[in-house]
Amino acid sequence: MLIRIPEVLSKADVAAMRGLIDSGPWLDGNVTSGAQAAQAKRNAQLDETSPQCRKAGDAVLDALQRHPLFISAALPLKVYPPLFNRYEGGQNFGNHVDNAIRPVRGSDFRIRTDLSATLFLAEPDSYDGGELVIDDTYGSHSVKLPAGDMILYPSTSVHRVTPVTRGARVSSFFWMQSMVRDDGQRTLLFELDSSIQSLAATGADQASVVRLTGIYHNLVRRWADA
Repeated sequence: MLIRIPEVLSKADVAAMRGLIDSGPWLDGNVTSGAQAAQAKRNAQLDETSPQCRKAGDAVLDALQRHPLFISAALPLKVYPPLFNRYEGGQNFGNHVDNAIRPVRGSDFRIRTDLSATLFLAEPDSYDGGELVIDDTYGSHSVKLPAGDMILYPSTSVHRVTPVTRGARVSSFFWMQSMVRDDGQRTLLFELDSSIQSLAATGADQASVVRLTGIYHNLVRRWADA
């Protein structure tokens, strides 16, 4: 399930975040790569130990906690501290699958990567290329969103970033461990929750909405890890 999460950050928030991270210490993007990814990855990454990365990452996490669509779609149990990358001058990231387990260096924090996220921090007309291409059973999906919007997709997906031939593609990327690890179950819950919200907004019979809400929560109880 691919889900676009619009306006995670406002345009003003994006501008403030870019002002913070653009002047930060940038490193070779392979500092966080596994062996497979390192062969395909060509980009720069904001030093994850820097105060700029930590402050910007906290701002992303705060915004996600306030976004009901993200909560409904991800049902997050743990969120990896957001990281930041930049592609320019032909840089790209070839086909790869994200590692199943992501530890935070220097700590005992680790997550199972059920979902991956890319939060775009550059307007799409400010750079050429840089599409996030995600493969699933229905084909390839090319994603290039306005600054402040985010795409959420299964971490099991093969995906890539096409070469950036003009300008710079800047984004935040991170992973989530969901309370519901199975993507099919999580999709059903999201669709049910979305339907309940739509019915409630149209003034549908309250008793029916309550029954459907009960079904939703009973399925979460059955399927959730936490």
